[in-house]
Amino acid sequence: MQHIPTTNAANRLDRLPITKFHKRTVLAVAFAYFFEFADINTFAITAPVVREQWGADVDHVAYVTSLSFVGMFIGAVVAGGLADRLGRKRTLTLTTLWFTVWSFACVFAWDIWSLGVYRVLTSAGLSAMTVVAVVYISELFPSAKRGKFQAYAIVVGICGTPVTNLIASAVVPMSDWSWRLVYLWGSLGALFLFFVRRLEESPQWLESRGRHEEAEAGLARIEALAAAEHGPLPEPQQPKPKGPSVKPGLGMLKDKKFLYPTILLSVLWITQTIGFFGYSSWAPTLLAAEGVSVEDSIFYVALTTVGAPLGSFLAAMVTDRFERKWCLVVFGLVIAASGLLYGLTFTPVLIVVFGFLVNLFERGYTALAYAYAPELYGTEGRSLGTSIAYGLGRLSNAVGPLMIAGVYNGIGYQAVFMVIAGTWTLGALVLALFGPATRRRRLAAEASETAGTGPKAVTSTP
Repeated sequence: MQHIPTTNAANRLDRLPITKFHKRTVLAVAFAYFFEFADINTFAITAPVVREQWGADVDHVAYVTSLSFVGMFIGAVVAGGLADRLGRKRTLTLTTLWFTVWSFACVFAWDIWSLGVYRVLTSAGLSAMTVVAVVYISELFPSAKRGKFQAYAIVVGICGTPVTNLIASAVVPMSDWSWRLVYLWGSLGALFLFFVRRLEESPQWLESRGRHEEAEAGLARIEALAAAEHGPLPEPQQPKPKGPSVKPGLGMLKDKKFLYPTILLSVLWITQTIGFFGYSSWAPTLLAAEGVSVEDSIFYVALTTVGAPLGSFLAAMVTDRFERKWCLVVFGLVIAASGLLYGLTFTPVLIVVFGFLVNLFERGYTALAYAYAPELYGTEGRSLGTSIAYGLGRLSNAVGPLMIAGVYNGIGYQAVFMVIAGTWTLGALVLALFGPATRRRRLAAEASETAGTGPKAVTSTP
């Protein structure tokens, strides 16, 4: 077969209509997200019971939570490298299996430290899977629509949080051992294997690795499905000349075009991580420590997380319609205000209302950020840059729980939520001042797709 110097993968994917292929891909990623979100707060949910059974205190909870975020950092960075070396699809599969295996191991933990080790290993897989999934969707969907479908995947996936919390509120009080069923539930993500054979490897990744024949074969399959559903396809834009390519790897940190977005996104993910996990990881434990019963604290938190899928749906409605940067700023400021008001009340109705708003806008914020972050890189730097920034965000919360515990023990319950609100506000301000706008590029891609329809339509590009 004749060697093909370029497959023009990005432009060929950009001009495609949304097809069953895209919907199948979103469903598969949403399934993985569902159990990622189901598993990410399982320790926070079970911590009050574990404290009672094993005689652990707030500091023990803080250490386990902190080490879990170290695991998230390691998992994210390793996954970024693996996704560049092994491919997006294969790494997505491996990382999903990794976190489900270690979630299953948590069922058999015998003390706080064994549970802590298993949670660190689980957390590494959770973070790794998220990074790869974000990049995978970004590279397979048309740029004018990827934000909406990234958010749709999270709309389904985020349901894992309230479903898991409601399951936990029912099973945890059943017996002394029934909290272990929460981790068994989290391990069901291994069923992702049933989706794998229907997925395609990212043609953009294959192209970037010089595997042009495989990229061409994948593109041909995707285009054939699109043509069968929608008729002849518009011609893609011709690829623009590129400057000297930078070899993937840590050496890219010397490139300003790579370094600037990585620093900016690191700030975004650091403030998001401390701000959200400072809230979600501690809400049940702090409510219980302030005199609210364990059963009531878990139930209140379960009710507030119902806002999570609605937040992702809200993001889907605005992400491709408005500038993502400013949506992130507005959402961040609303989270800061809602989280602060949450900490100023012990009235059950207001706890649920303000907690609901935090979950609503935070999950919307996350969906927006998942779409925004990969857009700031080219194919060569997308996986590594996204993984470094996301990983540093998670690593920052290695000190976050210790900071929250120190604030709580030294100043009090309400001060914790003042710190969390300040963190969200800082992130919003940095993004407003320094965040690049990406909507113009998306609109240009959409305009070229529209202009390409008509008599020049073709079923594929050779």
